[in-house]
Parts: sequence; C-alpha cells; structure tokens
Amino acid sequence: VHMVESGGGSVQSGGSLRLSCAASGYTYARFCMAWFRQNPGKEREGVATIDAYRDTRYADSVKGRFTISLSEDNDKKTLYLEMNSLKPEDTAMYYCAASYYVWRCGNDFAYWGQGTQVTVSS
Repeated sequence: VHMVESGGGSVQSGGSLRLSCAASGYTYARFCMAWFRQNPGKEREGVATIDAYRDTRYADSVKGRFTISLSEDNDKKTLYLEMNSLKPEDTAMYYCAASYYVWRCGNDFAYWGQGTQVTVSS
C-alpha cells in the first residue's frame, strides 16, 4: 500500500483548500480511512474519519467546515478533505491514514502518508 497526499499550501484566513490522498494497492472491502494533523511539539489530532459505508465523523474543531469523502477505483482509493472557512489554528501538517480490514473505524491505522503542510495566515 502506498499513500501520497497532495493539495496543501498557504491560504489566508477564511480561505479553502482541498487535500487528496491516493492510496494505491489499498483494496480492503471493509476499512477506515482518516485525516490527522500535527504541529511540531504537539500531539497528533484526529480530524475526520470515513468507513466503507461512508459513515463520517469529525473533530468538534472542524465540524461544519471540513468534509471528508472517498472515491474508489479498481485497486486504488482516493481520500479527500475539503476544508472551508480555514482558520490560523488549522495550520498543521496533515496526514492521511488507513486501517487494515475493519468493520468500523477505531484507533488503529496501519498505513500513513508522508504529510502535506497547510498554513493559514490571519
């Protein structure tokens, strides 16, 4: 499984960005995929999750502003994070993650991308 994020960048407060994560070779029929974020010296924070049934969950800090979605192809899944009304506190390195075969999202993720930086200026 190879996961590659893209779409990060620098925006002003109130702006939007769309992150993508291409997960090639990730073919589980039941799974959980997620976005996390982290700043240097701080704990990693879960941002949003989506499972094979397209059930989604969000951190309180991003509810109503971020949307997680997923598309599937033969042997690849592509995870998205649409981020609107961005705030300076959303600045972080964003990582996508994917689980082994699971029925519902939990806390364990087996595969991680390399991260993409999002910077929001005031």
